[in-house]
Amino acid sequence: MQAKIIDIIKKGEKGNIEFKEFLTKRYHLKCKKAKLACQMKYRLIMGNGKAIYIIGVKDNGEIRGVDRKKYEETVGVLREVAKDVKAKVIKENFYELKDGKFVAKVVIEQIGEDRKEHLIIGVAGHVDHGKSTLVGCLISGKLDDGSGKTRLYLDVLKHEIERGLSADISFGVYGFSKNGKAIFANNPLKKEEIIEVIEKSHKIITFVDTVGHEPWLRTTIRGIIGQELDYGMLIVAADDGVTRATKEHLAIMLTKDIPIIIVITKIDKVSKERLREVEDQISSTLKLVGKIPFKILNEKDINLVLDKLEFVVPILRVSCVSGEGLSLINKLLFMLPTRDGQEGKPFLMYIDKVYKVPGVGTVISGSVKQGVVRKGQNLLIGPDAQGEFKKVKVLSIEVHHYPINEAKHAIVGIAIKGMKASEIRRGMVACSETLKPKAYKSFVADLLVLSHPTKIAKGYEPVVHIDTIAEAVILEPLDKEYLKAGDKGKVKLTFKYNKYYIFEGQKLVIREGKSRGVGKIEKILA
Repeated sequence: MQAKIIDIIKKGEKGNIEFKEFLTKRYHLKCKKAKLACQMKYRLIMGNGKAIYIIGVKDNGEIRGVDRKKYEETVGVLREVAKDVKAKVIKENFYELKDGKFVAKVVIEQIGEDRKEHLIIGVAGHVDHGKSTLVGCLISGKLDDGSGKTRLYLDVLKHEIERGLSADISFGVYGFSKNGKAIFANNPLKKEEIIEVIEKSHKIITFVDTVGHEPWLRTTIRGIIGQELDYGMLIVAADDGVTRATKEHLAIMLTKDIPIIIVITKIDKVSKERLREVEDQISSTLKLVGKIPFKILNEKDINLVLDKLEFVVPILRVSCVSGEGLSLINKLLFMLPTRDGQEGKPFLMYIDKVYKVPGVGTVISGSVKQGVVRKGQNLLIGPDAQGEFKKVKVLSIEVHHYPINEAKHAIVGIAIKGMKASEIRRGMVACSETLKPKAYKSFVADLLVLSHPTKIAKGYEPVVHIDTIAEAVILEPLDKEYLKAGDKGKVKLTFKYNKYYIFEGQKLVIREGKSRGVGKIEKILA
């Protein structure tokens, strides 16, 4: 056994092997628990559900050893971290050293039901920067022909195909096996192939492909603010560089408070000097908003940023024609940690779309904000014009056409009984009865004005976006007479037409003409 431990140390940290000299409850559980959990989850994935920790060894492989007290504390930390990633310590072996210390091998194994992991990634960027083309390449595993062939997997409306411009939110999906092999659909437009991808995948990636054309900014906002995203992917074309729309979409993603990944597309069209210019533009833009740019050039770089995505923004290069950089993007997406679930909270979903499906009835869709929804469960949907919520029953649930009995964090379609499709509108919620939702008309928000040609005063009427809510509001500054571009202040906002279910802490965007603002709900009034 001692020889086996030495052999592991000689091979170094890789795959499902992790070296730790020692861990302390006081520091590592209080300050580094999230990082350790991310690290452990990665090692479990690389080991198909089994991770091996070598205690008493530094990251560089130097054997230091630990005494019994430090070892017990270290294992105690690992046990606590393992609980967070649904794993447990199953085996311990020891290698005695000459000075009374020892090196230990600790085996950690995944436990419980093998549930599929879901990541929802919002994709934004200026028109014609290659968003849909990139997503099409990723979900199909095919290269583009230089004229946007793979974009057709996302642009399905006749006028989208003819103009080469996306006009509505599209969804693309692919997945990974436990060992990180990408699972594609040969034809992502075929429902049967998407179902097969879902069935085979351990980790499922859903792309929310938004609209780059400025006249449809409201749709882009809906794609970012209205979906429960885990990450934002901002696309910048190497030949065009950072534009006003790029900065605007970045601001919306920052409002959502999600980690951001930047992908530079069309690198086959430009020189190395131009590519460096665009990277410098991106870096300068990120530094202005307090983010640290980091170029991802190899797999080692990915490992360096995985636990720092709160403030570090990875920048990747890709050509959808030559395929350069695609494998690195796949690797990053596979290794991205899924967010902490909120299964213990009452189910809540803001409704994005409503369908009347022959033979099925009313179907609502959206991304699950919190909790779990189950087949046969009773839900409340509302508020209606009178501010009331109506009880319905869940008949069936699907994730990208794949039928399931329950769903948590994912984009889902829910067939319901008890309401007609004509009674439901975007911006309503579907929720557990235990949430006890109420409808509200007015609230106070902290608002930062990004752009406005003059001054915002009492009576100003922009459109506010909160999750899938998009409604005209009457604005009133509270701590200043007026607000102008760059100002931050408290404002009272009152929905002009309907009441909605809202709560403190929700992020929002306001828009009107070329005016933009971002903020957060501070207090519900009535």
